[in-house]
Amino acid sequence: MGKEICVNYDQIFLLPPSPEDWVPKDHPARFIRDFVESLDLRSLGFKESDSLDGRPPYSVDMLLKIWLYGYMNKIRSSRKLEGACLESMSLIWLTGAHYPDHNTLWRFWSVNRGALRAVFRQVVYVALKADLVGLVLHAIDGTKIGADVSSGKVWRRGELGQILTALDASIEEVMEQIGKTEGMESGESRLPVEIQDSQRRREKIKEALAELDRVDRDYLHPYDGDARLMKRGDNLGLAYNAQVAVDSESGLIVAETVVNDEADNRQLVPMIEEVKSNLSAVAQETVADAGYYSPGQLAEAETKGFSVMVSIPGEPDKRWGKGEFQKSNFIYDKERDVYVCPMGQNLTYDKTSRKSHGRYNIHLYRCCHYKECPRRCECSHRRGGRRIERGEHESAVEHQRKKQKEPFKRELLRKRKSIVEHIFAQIKQHQGLRRFSLRGLENVRTQWSMVCTVINLGKLHKLWATGSLVLEAS
Repeated sequence: MGKEICVNYDQIFLLPPSPEDWVPKDHPARFIRDFVESLDLRSLGFKESDSLDGRPPYSVDMLLKIWLYGYMNKIRSSRKLEGACLESMSLIWLTGAHYPDHNTLWRFWSVNRGALRAVFRQVVYVALKADLVGLVLHAIDGTKIGADVSSGKVWRRGELGQILTALDASIEEVMEQIGKTEGMESGESRLPVEIQDSQRRREKIKEALAELDRVDRDYLHPYDGDARLMKRGDNLGLAYNAQVAVDSESGLIVAETVVNDEADNRQLVPMIEEVKSNLSAVAQETVADAGYYSPGQLAEAETKGFSVMVSIPGEPDKRWGKGEFQKSNFIYDKERDVYVCPMGQNLTYDKTSRKSHGRYNIHLYRCCHYKECPRRCECSHRRGGRRIERGEHESAVEHQRKKQKEPFKRELLRKRKSIVEHIFAQIKQHQGLRRFSLRGLENVRTQWSMVCTVINLGKLHKLWATGSLVLEAS
C-alpha cells in the first residue's frame, strides 16, 4: 500500500484554481445563470434600486439567481442562503464571490413578490416555446400545506366569549369584597394586581372579538389572519390550499396558486383560466377529482367552452336508492317538467329551496305513487316516498354523466392520479415543504410559486444538460 494522502495546509498554489473549474459544465447553477440571463427582468416587474446613497446595490439578476438556486436545493431561509453564499462553491461561482446578507436577500423578496411569481409564467413560456407542453390533457389537484403558526393559539369566538363572561364575574366578585372592606380600612386604596391583570385581559379579549366581527369569522389567528382551519389527513389545523395544473405530456406544472378556501369545489374554472393566462390556450380535456365537483363550476366551464371531466360523488342521502334506482337512472322530461323513474312513474315538481348557503336554487320532485309501488323499499326509505333534487345547473351535471359513459373519456379520468399526484409527493417529500415558512396569503403564494418554478426548472435542466433545450440571452 502506498503512502497515505494527507492535507498540507502550508502548501501554496503557484496558479490558484479557478471556481470555473470547480463547477461542472452541466451543473444546475450554470443552467440557472443561463435561464435568468434569458429573462427581461424589467418587463417582469423586478424593481431596481435607484438610490445614490451608500454602497452600490447588488444586481437584481444576481439576487434572483441566489433565490432560485436556494429553492432548487431546499434552502428557503434568507439567513441560510447568506451562509450558503459563503460556503457553497456553486453559489460562490454563481455570485462571483459576492456575499449579500440576509437583510438584502429578504428585502429583494418582499419588494418583488409579484415579479417572483411572474418567473413561474416565464418558465412555462420557455417550455411552451420549445414545444414541450402539450394541450391534450391537463390534470388539476390541490393539497393542504400547513401555515407557519400554531393552531393552539387561534382566537375562537365561543371560547373568547366564555372567558370574557368568567372574567366579568370574577372582577365583579372581587369588587364586591373591596366594597365591603373599604369602610373598615384607612389609607390609600388601590386596585389589587389580580384586578388590573384581569382588566387588561378583558380589554385584549374584547379587541379580539371586535376583530372577529370585522372579518366576519368565528375564528382567527392573531399572527396570520389569512390561514384557515383545514383537514390534513386525520388532523385539523391551520393551513393553506395549494393548487396546481399539470400537463400529461411533459409533467410540467402549467398553472399554480394558493387559496385559503377550505375545499376545492370552487377552484376548477379559476385554475383553467390560470392555465389559459399562462399558455394562451387550454387543453382539449381537463380532469379533476371529486373534490372539484360543483354543478355551478361545471356549468360555468361549459359556458366558457372549457372541456372538463370531474369525478361525480355518489348521492349523499343514504335513504336514496342504489343500483337501478340511483338518480342517474331517473330521466328528466323537460317539456312536462317531471322525472320518470325506472318503473315508468312520474315524480312531479314539489317546491324550490336554496342550497349551499343560498348560492343557488334547487327544485324538488316527489313521487306520488310510492304507496302503490311494489319496489318502493328498493327506491327510498322516506315516508313520503322518493325525492329527486334538480339544481339550476343540473343540465351540466347530466352532460358530465353522459360524457363519462364513453370508455375513452373514462380512461382519461383514470389517468389523473398518475399525472398530478406525484408532484405533491415531490414537493412534500423531496423538497420538504410540508409547512410554509412565511405568513400571509401573498407571501405564501410567492413561496408556492417559487417551489413550482424550481420543480419545472429541474425538468428543463435535464433537457438543457443534453443540449435539447437552448436558452437565448435577452
